[in-house]
Amino acid sequence: MLDRRSFLGSAAAMSAVTPVSAQALAPISLTSVPLPAASLRDTNPDAYWKALRAQFLIPDDVVNLNVGTVGSSPRPVLKAIFDGFETTEQMTQAGSEEYPIWGYGSWDQYRKPFADFMGAKVEQMAILRNCTEANSYVANGFDMKVGDEVLISDEEHGSGEMPWMLRSRRYGVVVKTFAMPKPPRDAAEILNRINDAITPKTRIIFVSHISTSTGVILPAKQIAALARSKGIISAFDGAHAPGMIKVDLNDIGCDLYTGSMHKWLFATKGTGFLYLRDKSVMDRVWNTVATGGYDDPTRMADRYMQIGSSCIPTLMGLNAAIDFANAIGMDRIEARNRMLTDYIHAEMTKRGAESWTSPDPALRGAIATVNVPGVQRMELQDWLWTNHKVRIRGGNPSKLRLATPYFLSKADIDRFLSLFDDYRKMKGIS
Repeated sequence: MLDRRSFLGSAAAMSAVTPVSAQALAPISLTSVPLPAASLRDTNPDAYWKALRAQFLIPDDVVNLNVGTVGSSPRPVLKAIFDGFETTEQMTQAGSEEYPIWGYGSWDQYRKPFADFMGAKVEQMAILRNCTEANSYVANGFDMKVGDEVLISDEEHGSGEMPWMLRSRRYGVVVKTFAMPKPPRDAAEILNRINDAITPKTRIIFVSHISTSTGVILPAKQIAALARSKGIISAFDGAHAPGMIKVDLNDIGCDLYTGSMHKWLFATKGTGFLYLRDKSVMDRVWNTVATGGYDDPTRMADRYMQIGSSCIPTLMGLNAAIDFANAIGMDRIEARNRMLTDYIHAEMTKRGAESWTSPDPALRGAIATVNVPGVQRMELQDWLWTNHKVRIRGGNPSKLRLATPYFLSKADIDRFLSLFDDYRKMKGIS
């Protein structure tokens, strides 16, 4: 076994014999690949989307139907992150008190592009580290007393549900759950279930904008209006929304909204956000992470960003992700996402799968969830990845969640469908 001195000596000797050039160390993600011409979108859309696929480092033989868990950042985003580290780590910032840390400034140059992208104002937007952190801010900070109720659905992600369960265990807040239809026939069916579950003690409705379990797009604007009509705060977990569908937060009219940028927007891992509609809402949500500036009401949403040192290059990557999405156009991205999901949804239902997303295309975005009795989800998931480099996810025993980002092709989906057919034949499942 080498001691530290011997190891350093041998490492120095190796580097002397095998010099490594800076070019050889350059990450492949910095290799520039030209973006397709905008004119190609109309003249040859298949070629356009295929060319965009080259912006992602995912190998050609990999089919990723699990963007619902985490997305892959394209080359321009990765370059912005790496360039950000290179510049910030030189420690040559102009001001004597300026350092490459995050936690004390308002960082409007990163907040405003994202606020614009989401239909919000900069003073309404706090950039945090993930949706879990933002959900915890809401659940732990919203002003409630013992016996007050929060109404959630039975399809909330653990990061949306567990902060409320913690609040319940510590402080006696009541978590009340309504059952989502599987599948919902229309938006009214969801609204009726929420309305029926409201009681005089309901203080806040907290639901996903897009269900991580089934991919259903809930009628957020109508839910917010229903809550407002009854004097109840409306809050949405929007982990799947940014980059999947076009979102206008001020048009939705909700009080609180949280989310992630690392899924469908393909931004840096470690980026999330908290939207707060106005001062009347902010006055009801306490900071649960505090440092200097947390209690300054003039800072508006910025005061929820006072979390101590963090990582500026992640925010540089976020800006690049917004630029990338805007260059394509969210209308086009959403239309492409929906088209691919409608296709895979129709093909799976032809094969006898039960739709848990919705038969109503308006309630589907880029996730189709189906139940296929007889298929063991985890066994299929492992078989697809280990043997065929196809990623899916779902829930036991037989639920499959199929996410369709815009860079996929119909050929990618057909490959999955063919393998799914092969698996059922191999297992003798009719």
